[in-house]
Amino acid sequence: MKRFLYRASRWLKQANYWLIARAALTLLWLLRKLPPDRAMDFAGRMARRLGPLSGRHRIALDNLRLAYPELDEAARREIALDMWENMARLGAEYIFLDQLFDLNPNAAKPGRVEVVGAERFLRLRDEKKPHILFTGHLGNFELLPVAASAFDLDLAVMFRPPNNPYIADYVFSTRRSAMGKMLASAPGVAFALSRVLEAGGNIGVLVDQKFRNGLLTDFFGRKCETSPLVARLARHFDCDIYPAHCIRLPGNRFRIELHERLELPRNAAGAVDVQQTTQLLTDVVESWVRETPGQWMWFHKRWEISGRRRKMRKVAATARNNS
Repeated sequence: MKRFLYRASRWLKQANYWLIARAALTLLWLLRKLPPDRAMDFAGRMARRLGPLSGRHRIALDNLRLAYPELDEAARREIALDMWENMARLGAEYIFLDQLFDLNPNAAKPGRVEVVGAERFLRLRDEKKPHILFTGHLGNFELLPVAASAFDLDLAVMFRPPNNPYIADYVFSTRRSAMGKMLASAPGVAFALSRVLEAGGNIGVLVDQKFRNGLLTDFFGRKCETSPLVARLARHFDCDIYPAHCIRLPGNRFRIELHERLELPRNAAGAVDVQQTTQLLTDVVESWVRETPGQWMWFHKRWEISGRRRKMRKVAATARNNS
């Protein structure tokens, strides 16, 4: 009986994934029938109406209250609406990804994409050593590896696939056609990234997601768990780390910025300090989010501390109270 119930629950879960994926992909198919600007604008308008109806909207508002206590509730709600619009536009832009990057330095008028730091892309391309580029979930962050490819900079990108396997297959096929080598965030991905760096290649990593039992860092004045992977790779291969992020501009335009390399904190022996470097990356992402708060995913449970660490904290607090 237990085996039957287990199999039934798995079948229902897969059926639910399939239905959700069919609905999402049908919507994308319909959007593809529209010109890109109309499709993206329509997705943005609908998200501002439908986003507040989801359970994640409450999480976003709770996070915004803690991150921006100085703002009134109306201002925080507006940021949340901007967030939903940004996420919907990102989804719609998947189907036009190969058309969006239109950088042409010799064009008479600017196109959709402007790049700040183009000379750095070219410099990294020509340097015969490994590099790490990091970013956060801001604007259309998917355009960053597209930009690298446009400058002939080989970049292996680590990404976290969606939980829905049917949507994950679609996302992977769409990204792969425009972004080159992709590595799914899964057990063993650190070894795959290490092999790229060891061969003198370049990797791109998102660093603003919750990482269970990761290093504790401060983000908007609150503790969160952050992956130490980038800092550990930089220490092991003694390679430079470059911040890069995308800003969504009015009129379905984008600005991609590749900043100069970071000066990494080091210990007394001269090795990269993993804890301080991980905090430095978190600080950089926070500065980006503060610049355009409506372009970051506030519904993510970024500040949720893992159960094991919560239990350890509770035990430590009890011990202090009893001492």
